[in-house]
Amino acid sequence: MAFRILRFCGQINQSINNIRSLEIRKMCTGLKSVQLLCPQIPIKYNQRKSSFFQSKSGEELWKSVTSVSNAGRRRGRGKRGSLSKLRKNLNLGQRIGFGKKRMLWPGLTGPVVQGKSLVSQQRLPDLEDFEKKIIEIRDAGNKFKRTKVHPLDRGWTSAKMGGRKIGPPDADNDESFEGFETIVLESKITGHMTGNMGRVRTFSCFVVTGNGNGLVGIALGKSTDSQAAIRNARNSAGKKLFYIHRYNEHTVFHDFFTQFSTCKIYVKQKPPGYGLVCHRAIKAICQMIGIKDLHAKIEGTTNTQSLTKSFLIGLLQQKNHQQLAEEKKLHLVELNRNLGYFPKVVASPSVIRTEKEIPSTEPMDFTQFVMGGRLKLERKKYPPFYMNEPGWYFHLMKQEKLRNMDDVRIQLRAEYGEIKTFMTDKYPEARPQNWCKKKEEEPVEEEED
Repeated sequence: MAFRILRFCGQINQSINNIRSLEIRKMCTGLKSVQLLCPQIPIKYNQRKSSFFQSKSGEELWKSVTSVSNAGRRRGRGKRGSLSKLRKNLNLGQRIGFGKKRMLWPGLTGPVVQGKSLVSQQRLPDLEDFEKKIIEIRDAGNKFKRTKVHPLDRGWTSAKMGGRKIGPPDADNDESFEGFETIVLESKITGHMTGNMGRVRTFSCFVVTGNGNGLVGIALGKSTDSQAAIRNARNSAGKKLFYIHRYNEHTVFHDFFTQFSTCKIYVKQKPPGYGLVCHRAIKAICQMIGIKDLHAKIEGTTNTQSLTKSFLIGLLQQKNHQQLAEEKKLHLVELNRNLGYFPKVVASPSVIRTEKEIPSTEPMDFTQFVMGGRLKLERKKYPPFYMNEPGWYFHLMKQEKLRNMDDVRIQLRAEYGEIKTFMTDKYPEARPQNWCKKKEEEPVEEEED
């Protein structure tokens, strides 16, 4: 021990002699003389760097608490597993990087790069009753309890991510996506072979995002982690937004045909209140755009990515009414069934062709013109089975006198303002009355004398 002390003092003298400044050397020399006069007694303390709880695994610790001795087992203790129910998984509710004071750690609890900027470490808002919620999760860990999800949030099959809403894209710099929503159209597992890693499994996610007011964007995200793939697809869709024009903010401008790869789609314009009668992926896209009334028929493949691209190409290629009138150089007239097919001029061109300038071979059907000469393959409608029965003939004979009743009632109201017959003016008591259900008369109670 003395040899070690002298060796240590020699090292101090050598380091002091190497100091060039005289003043500092004098101070250190005086300090050296004082320290050397003091007794140098090394004191060694016992330090415990490991404990019983750190050296044993969690299973061994729980076994020491919940196990039963051989003597106790022979007496019938611990048969029903009452002690095993005391075990709790203390890792339930815990997430790496999240604690009492929530922090955003780039690369651990969040992305390192967001857009073109690096994500910095920042403090997140605290969670209320953090410890209380973790205790509740631990207590409920041994009990199998299925979490209840709202039917509108379960997606298309409730077992896969398709059709689920995952929220708006993450804000990039000063831009925020308020009012946006994202729907997963397709989520699957893919893989590829590599030279050194062999077969690598990756997750692929195809999403659509929009604000329900014309803005929409689609993107495909891939990653080795499912949550990372969803996040990448959602943020990429927010950077690829484009605007879709709508007719009266509820439907498309006209019927159209669109095709991508082997997916063919026939889209029809529908009046308000009709709804969305189409493929579930097209319905999700229409919800993100803000289209409420539509009918779409698919011929060929129903691949999600193909039909999505085909439908969006058709929406971008559609023309408004003024463009159609300018292209045809004719008035565009709307015949609405709800208005009694009264003609209404929707758009007029700057130059109008005369009847002599229109060739006889030019197609004048509007549906044929916007569809590009294509017709949708429809199933032939056969008459109902009961029309060949003899009872249907007798039914027509009974209804023959009532076949024009509705038209006559409308005509009488239009001409006279009421429903009347040729005898109503002479005999007012013969005026027909509107049928209504008679109210039951309440019994009158007789007063006793």
